[in-house]
Amino acid sequence: MKKWVYILLFWSFASIAQESDIQFRLLRQEDQLSTLKDKEEKNPYEKLKWIPLGENNRLSLGGSYRFQSEAFINEEFSSEVDQDDIWFLNRFQFHSHLRIADTFEFFAELNSSLITSKANLAPVDRDELSFNQLFARYHFDENWNVLVGRQNMRLGSGRLIDIREGPNVRLSFDMAQLQYQNEKTEITTFYAVPVIVGQGVFDNDALDFQESVAALYWTQHWKPNSSTDIHVIYKEEEAKTWDSGTADDNRLSLGLRHFGRWKKLTYNNEFVFQTGSFGDQNIRAWTASFNIEHPISILGTNSAIGLKTEAISGDTSGTDGTLNTFDGLYPRGAYFGRVARIGPSNLFDIHPYFDTSVGRFNFELDYVAFWRFSRQDGVYGPPLNLQYPSINEERFIGHQIGTITAFELNKFITLEFETNLIFPGGFLKESGLDDTLFHAVFTAEFKF
Repeated sequence: MKKWVYILLFWSFASIAQESDIQFRLLRQEDQLSTLKDKEEKNPYEKLKWIPLGENNRLSLGGSYRFQSEAFINEEFSSEVDQDDIWFLNRFQFHSHLRIADTFEFFAELNSSLITSKANLAPVDRDELSFNQLFARYHFDENWNVLVGRQNMRLGSGRLIDIREGPNVRLSFDMAQLQYQNEKTEITTFYAVPVIVGQGVFDNDALDFQESVAALYWTQHWKPNSSTDIHVIYKEEEAKTWDSGTADDNRLSLGLRHFGRWKKLTYNNEFVFQTGSFGDQNIRAWTASFNIEHPISILGTNSAIGLKTEAISGDTSGTDGTLNTFDGLYPRGAYFGRVARIGPSNLFDIHPYFDTSVGRFNFELDYVAFWRFSRQDGVYGPPLNLQYPSINEERFIGHQIGTITAFELNKFITLEFETNLIFPGGFLKESGLDDTLFHAVFTAEFKF
């Protein structure tokens, strides 16, 4: 009951501030507040977002609260496993953003991610209190800047490095970053160490050099509707486990992404090749991803149909001295929906979908068919952990049908209900996992 009281209070607050022109972003340091600069009469909420500190300095405060209720039936494709009926997740975030002239900025974001009623916790379920982000950025001029500290990151479409928004705890990196950008070009280079979540109060492990990543990422906007990403990413990880065993994994990813629009067709295509070493084996892995979408009109609604398909390499032999398993690095935590059962390694999938908007409502329907790319490799979860080892010769993993129904009360409050059904295919059935999985999650989020 208290949760609904909070939501109603947030709704009342949001109604007062609704006239504001502020635009929220997924990364809150990128919120658009420029319309407040020359606005003489600010309401109480706008005064919170733009606090002048002298002539050229300002402070902005903000945050969010996200409540989720999540449930599984046959979470591991087996009715014989103990069932957790339903659990509740709460995530609070509060940030302050200080800007000194156009030269220096300091951003701090506290996070508290809590969960109740779930027996077996994953590392992404709980982090009682921590700094999700804490960094300083210095702007040499309007093009160049350097950042040092803790930050969430999303590169490109988030296929290789993402902030992990789906789960309760986001992914943070302790890092040093140099960035250049103008109207058509964005170049980012960095060295980063992922933060290991401790689940308690300020107990996350910082600068644990058992795992690190360095990258050069270049985005070029050639035309208004045609852009490319070119990237080089080097990742080192100690004691990584694939289906073929456990060893130190050091790999270089070379990638090209082309995205934009052609006439009415929106496209987003990407290819990545990986090389390096896994213990005493060489790495030769790759992925190709294609996504096209076309708008349609149904009874006057804004709708679209699309198709995604991916081929992601898996290991072809455990004795040839070469590892072919693709490493998705730090992908979205909800790679194929928040059901989060299958991740981007050793996979071939076909993913048609339909999306429509009616007023403040948005509805999505999608279907995914999954196959193992290689019969000699297992099936991995979104965090690239080995979920289901290769113990049979079946290739087909299963069918997944998902829906998302979202309602935007206003720019501050959104409600969403997602459902997923996964019907096991031959590989899961031959592994003794033959029960249909059902998943549902309700999300209410308030931003300010």
